[in-house]
Amino acid sequence: MSSVYQAWFLAQSHFAAKTKATRQSAWHRHVEPRWGNTLIADIRPSAIRAWVASIAEEGTSATTIENAFGLLRQVLGAAVEDNRIARNPCEGVKLPKRKHSDRGYLSHEQVVALASSVERQGEVVRFLAYTGLGWGEMAALRVQDFDMLRRRVNVSRSVTESSGLVWSTPKSWERRSVPFPATLCDDLAALMVGKGRDDLVFTNLRGGVLRNSNWAARVFRPAVLSCQATDPTFPTITPHDLRHTAASLAVSARANVKAVQRMLGHAKASMTLDTYADPFDEDLDEVADRLDVAIRATADGLRTASEA
Repeated sequence: MSSVYQAWFLAQSHFAAKTKATRQSAWHRHVEPRWGNTLIADIRPSAIRAWVASIAEEGTSATTIENAFGLLRQVLGAAVEDNRIARNPCEGVKLPKRKHSDRGYLSHEQVVALASSVERQGEVVRFLAYTGLGWGEMAALRVQDFDMLRRRVNVSRSVTESSGLVWSTPKSWERRSVPFPATLCDDLAALMVGKGRDDLVFTNLRGGVLRNSNWAARVFRPAVLSCQATDPTFPTITPHDLRHTAASLAVSARANVKAVQRMLGHAKASMTLDTYADPFDEDLDEVADRLDVAIRATADGLRTASEA
């Protein structure tokens, strides 16, 4: 099995550096210990089910199990293509369901409180909370990516941390033009003073790339704890969770699912609905209330016309 994996992995030149690191981690931690020395032809669906059950019993998260199983399925799929085996033994194997986890949605008041509590760069909190960009997308933004007159930011690249900094371009549906509130204009303009078109807008204190690993621990986390000390309803969140806040606030502002999909860069509206079911459910309740008002108004109008 190990030789098949190595041949498959070397052929995946399209993988981003972060994806490669995730695949390698899944192989070494979960797949190789069980299947590395097993012949491809000897792998049976029943054995795969037992393996999935065993790593689930160890307390492994559903996401990690999905990554490990997905890797095994891809490697065995390559073996099917090469006619090493007739069918993929992963077919029909069911995985543990993901447990629903409560998302940390901030209110407008809580966004203000958090932005005021961070030691520095409150504009980072406000920008992420009102645009829904991912950290890597925000950190990669240049002056030329902003259209200040139309209040739009063009998302065309990203930077991630994976044994250093890795620059990449988003998938086609993730490339987008995202609106930002006029209240952010002064913050953004101040960040651009004295910079050229190719300069980064959001930077660390030395002018370099703003790294999530450093900023989250040193600036963001203490601010969250400070907010929780004065507001018992303040959720435990990470910088990435501000993306969820952006989606929630957009829905509360009556944005439809297609608008939220485009803002977040989701491939399909169904993904947006699946990810943010709770905010849209609340919106649907109000839709029903509005329909009720319209129905009653129509009935009253018809009654009045009849009496006349």
